[in-house]
Amino acid sequence: MVPLNWYILLSTAVFTIGVIGFLMRRNVIIILMSIELMLNGVNISLIAFSHYLQDPRGQILTFFIITVAAAEAAIGLAIIIALFRNKATAHVDNIHEMQG
Repeated sequence: MVPLNWYILLSTAVFTIGVIGFLMRRNVIIILMSIELMLNGVNISLIAFSHYLQDPRGQILTFFIITVAAAEAAIGLAIIIALFRNKATAHVDNIHEMQG
């Protein structure tokens, strides 16, 4: 059986990769993928603790997070397509006209 520490280490690594991708990259699609990585890192830790404590609430919360992530991805991709049609770019630095 795999110990709980390994799952927490894996979730920390996935979350850290997501944070680094979010902070370093300027492409909107990569930023959305990094946000998904951060959410999946949280999901791994929730499921690990849920299994360790024998409580299904963490697994139920994971299903809600997956649902929110799917909606976020659909809305985010729709916004990216609309911006790309208007600006012909997907870089955050070039999209500055939407500010107040």
